Amino acid sequence: MSPVPKKPIVCYVTDRKSLAAGEGGEGVLGKIRAAAAAGVDWVQIREKDLSGRELLALAREAVAGCGVARVIVNDRLDVALAAGAAGVHLGRESLSARDVVGWCRGGNAPAEFIVGVSCHSLEEAREAESAGAAYIFFGPVFDTPSKRGMGEPQGVARLGEICRSVTVPVLVIGGVDEMNAGECMRAGAAGIAAIRMFQDTRDGAAMQDLVVRLRGVK
Repeated sequence: MSPVPKKPIVCYVTDRKSLAAGEGGEGVLGKIRAAAAAGVDWVQIREKDLSGRELLALAREAVAGCGVARVIVNDRLDVALAAGAAGVHLGRESLSARDVVGWCRGGNAPAEFIVGVSCHSLEEAREAESAGAAYIFFGPVFDTPSKRGMGEPQGVARLGEICRSVTVPVLVIGGVDEMNAGECMRAGAAGIAAIRMFQDTRDGAAMQDLVVRLRGVK
C-alpha cells in the first residue's frame, strides 16, 4: 500500500485558459504565486500550447516566485531542467518514464529531480513504479471537464486498488473537491491535485483557507 503522509500533498495544476480574463492583471503567474504563498506543496505547470521559449519564461518566473513549493513542468524535460524546476511530469504522449528516469539518474539531472507519471489503469501504475517514477497521478477519479477526454471517471474503489498495489505516492486528480477529498485520502491517496478547485478561489486569503482545509482532510 502507498505510504500516506500525515498531511496530504497539495498540488495546484495550472490551466491559464480557464482563468477569468486578466485574473487580477497577473494571469496564471499570479495564481501560481498565490498558490505558493497559500502553502501548496507542488505547482505543476501544465500549459501544453505554449512554445518552448514561452514555457521556459513562465517556469523560470514560477521557480523564482514559489519559495519552498516545488515547481514541476508538464511533459518538457528540457524546460524543467533549464528552469531549475523540481521535476517533470509525464503523460501518455511524453517520453517513456523509464527512458527519462534512466537519463536523469545517469548524472544528467540534479539528484533531487523527480519524475512523475499520469496513470489511468493498474497496469500503467505498476509500469510507472517499475520505471522508477517518484510519484503518480491517478484519474480522473470523478467527472471533470478538463479530463473528459481521458474516459469515464475511475471512481474511489479503483483508486483504492491502485494505492494498495504500488508503493510510490499516488496523487488523485479529476473532479477532486473539498467534499470528496476525504474519500480519496481514506482510499490511500497521498495527495490531491486539482485545477479548478484552486483557480476558482477569489483571492490569496481564500486560497490559504482552502489549503488549510485540505490539510485537515481525513
